[in-house]
Amino acid sequence: MPLQNRVTPAGEIVADPARGLIMGNRGCLHGPDRRLGASRWRSAAWICCVLDWRGRRRDPMPPGRWTALFFLDEVTALAAGHRPCAYCRRADYLRFAGAWQIAQRLPRRPGARDMDQVLHCERLGPDRQKRTYRAPPGQLPDGVMIRAGATTGLLLGGQLRLWSFQGYAAPDGSGPPALVDVLTPPSTVAVLAAGYRPMLHPSARERAA
Repeated sequence: MPLQNRVTPAGEIVADPARGLIMGNRGCLHGPDRRLGASRWRSAAWICCVLDWRGRRRDPMPPGRWTALFFLDEVTALAAGHRPCAYCRRADYLRFAGAWQIAQRLPRRPGARDMDQVLHCERLGPDRQKRTYRAPPGQLPDGVMIRAGATTGLLLGGQLRLWSFQGYAAPDGSGPPALVDVLTPPSTVAVLAAGYRPMLHPSARERAA
């Protein structure tokens, strides 16, 4: 039976056999029985990491330490409110922080804690539920995750690609509606618009039907 450690673009943590291309954590969320409690974070530092780091093998739920979370790809992790890890993904972290600096017109590159504080406010509302906002898809950059009705998907090349734990469906050519709910936090949307290029699952590049 799969562990409850797969994350959707809306930030929900569920059980699913798919592993994905990237992992991350928000602190220790599980108990001795390897089941999640009520909390969905223990830290404002929500990071996304490489699956393989120097060949090390680790328990995904070590007692009292951290809970490994798994995402289809980086755009899924970004939509859920995570950012690149400054340790195992140093080059990507620096690119992300550099794009943040450009987007926010800051005099210097922000630190991890600075970005985490902003992201924590943007990804969660007072009720601790996922924050979203409405926007025309034509004003959004590639790599943003949106929700249109019951459909959650990736914006890429003006097309909406339906998301699942296994990958993305090829677009049907109809395009997204005129107004959508944006799942990716506003600051991360600005980072994407400033030129940051996140990791995409290979299925995202499949041609339209």
